[in-house]
Amino acid sequence: MPDQSLPEAPPSTAPGAPSQARADRGLSRRALLGTAGATGLVLGAAGGAVGDAAAPAPATPLASVGREQVMFHGKHQPGILQGLQAHGHLVAFDLTPGAGRTEAAALLRRWSGTARRLMAGEAAAHGDTDVARDAGPSSLTVTLGFGHSFFARTGLEKRRPVALDPLPAFSSDHLDARRSNGDLWVQIGANDALVAFHALRALQKDAGGAARVRWQMNGFNRSPGATPHPMTARNLMGQVDGTRNPKPSDADFDRRIFVPASGSADPAWMANGSYVVVRRIRMLLDDWERLSRAAQEQVIGRRKADGAPLTGGTETAEMDLEKTDANGDLVIPLNAHARITRPDQNGGAAMLRRPFSYHDGFDADGTPDAGLLFVCWQADPLRGFVTVQRKLDRGDALSRFIRHEASGLFAVPGGAAEGEYVGQALLEG
Repeated sequence: MPDQSLPEAPPSTAPGAPSQARADRGLSRRALLGTAGATGLVLGAAGGAVGDAAAPAPATPLASVGREQVMFHGKHQPGILQGLQAHGHLVAFDLTPGAGRTEAAALLRRWSGTARRLMAGEAAAHGDTDVARDAGPSSLTVTLGFGHSFFARTGLEKRRPVALDPLPAFSSDHLDARRSNGDLWVQIGANDALVAFHALRALQKDAGGAARVRWQMNGFNRSPGATPHPMTARNLMGQVDGTRNPKPSDADFDRRIFVPASGSADPAWMANGSYVVVRRIRMLLDDWERLSRAAQEQVIGRRKADGAPLTGGTETAEMDLEKTDANGDLVIPLNAHARITRPDQNGGAAMLRRPFSYHDGFDADGTPDAGLLFVCWQADPLRGFVTVQRKLDRGDALSRFIRHEASGLFAVPGGAAEGEYVGQALLEG
């Protein structure tokens, strides 16, 4: 889990049903929210506390959460540059036997149309379930990608990017093949659980006979407005996680995260796209929680309270990698996670991390099946994820407390223009 902060986000009816029900569908989810929002509860700046002498910055009003909309069409696909969302679903599909390029193109057209409608707060075009009819867009995003196996199944092997070659094995891997890879990948994120599920169900229904679900993973993050001011997320280990994420304001951000529109060794259909590595990383929480706070901070190299480096300052302060304590020992150990994952310790390798936490219950002995759905974006996975993970493999103190249980690498093309669908340049080029 490389220590790199996300850019903060700015704050149906079945055929034959009664005609009144059909008329009700004319009200968009966004319009309905506008009515409900007028009387919605608004969270105060002090989070309900009374008598605070110095109230923190205002939290996001609850009534505003549903109104936030992300546009489907654009240079890049949605779900990459937006801030962390409260709820997420990651799903991989395999094309069904007999389905090829024609069926895949029709599916991507359906998925793109459904994503555009739902992200605008509208109902699905056919057979909408009404699960989210009372809500607004709620920052819903849908992101679509292609796995290595997709190209052989569709006869497009010659158009498969070299960057999509399978990831190497790592010592921390305990991968379940049934929950790894896949022909197609879908990421769904939203700040409302029902909105996210509604999109998941609509896209799964859209798959029809062309594709079937290979695996699905469900995740979550802190909800907007849950803290008095925006801050870097925490993971299930209680650590501030994402401090050194690259930012769009960085001079080299686009070069490191997105495939250039021209002059690239990648195929032209990947222009303005990115490569995503998805890993289900189980946290061995029982072992982790036996450590003292001081020991946990030594493993990470940062203070647990505020994410600041152990050498002092605030969360964003530069680490002093040479600083020693009274005994002459490095304040930030050589195997500290935050030291190992620094871009300047990895030839400038960087990834845009946009993860979700997960909890899938407990094992028979009571051990929690919980951890991180690690999602990272880069222009070249060999120079991004692989470079950093190889370094972690050689001696990261955190490795004792995590286990990589599933993995996938997907090519995510650039955003669709108006009137187009995601992947059209690949499937019709």
